[in-house]
Amino acid sequence: MDARIIIVLVMNFIISLIGTLAYSVRLVGVRTGKIAISFALFNVLMLVSRLAVTIQNPILSKFVETGAENINIVNSFNLIIIISGVASIVGAFLIPSFQRILGKGVESFSEQRSFQKLIIHSFSKAGIKYVKNSIAIPVKESITSIDLKKFPKRIIVLNIIIVAASTVGALAPIYAGSLQPDLGKTCMSLSALINGVATILMTLVTDPQLSMMTDDVMEGKCTEEDFRTCVIGMVGSKAVGTFLALFLLIPASYIIIFVAKII
Repeated sequence: MDARIIIVLVMNFIISLIGTLAYSVRLVGVRTGKIAISFALFNVLMLVSRLAVTIQNPILSKFVETGAENINIVNSFNLIIIISGVASIVGAFLIPSFQRILGKGVESFSEQRSFQKLIIHSFSKAGIKYVKNSIAIPVKESITSIDLKKFPKRIIVLNIIIVAASTVGALAPIYAGSLQPDLGKTCMSLSALINGVATILMTLVTDPQLSMMTDDVMEGKCTEEDFRTCVIGMVGSKAVGTFLALFLLIPASYIIIFVAKII
């Protein structure tokens, strides 16, 4: 396997893993009562995710440009999507451990009020011991106790669509450019359009709903258990949306070519 694809696979795993863990940040904020600090600390991981995105896109484009005749691009892209889906599942299993670790980080930051001290403490003997002790396997009851009637079905369905669009939005333009080299630059520019639409939907639909539910929990209008059910649904929908992108890659690529021809 080409070394560049391996790098992209690693980058996508990191991106999808962090994206999955993001859904649990609100739960940590609710439990600690410090939502702003929870997001502030998680934003450090988001910087890692954005860096991974910045690194992978040029590498993937160059990989297609220099070896398109000797590789099966669809198989390579499908592998990238599958790895992203696997990362979502891994992230789901890591959420209990991540919540404990982030919760402790929020408490420590609230006391020390210094990010530098928090980093130093994290790599101290006591910090490493706490991380080890925080590792927890999700219990079966976390799933079996879910009341499906309380699932926010509309938001979950929309999240599946948003995740699928975001996933193919990064890959379909590159594949479209390989199918229609004379429109390669135009196809690549349409990536921002696809991701932009997905971002708008997320900003206008899913994020406000989750924010309102977070406030409702803080005000006692919604139980933490109901909120946890919603978070589990969002995590599950992310995995489903990622794997759904496998079936959308080729159709999306041809739609991009069509749009590139008429604009």
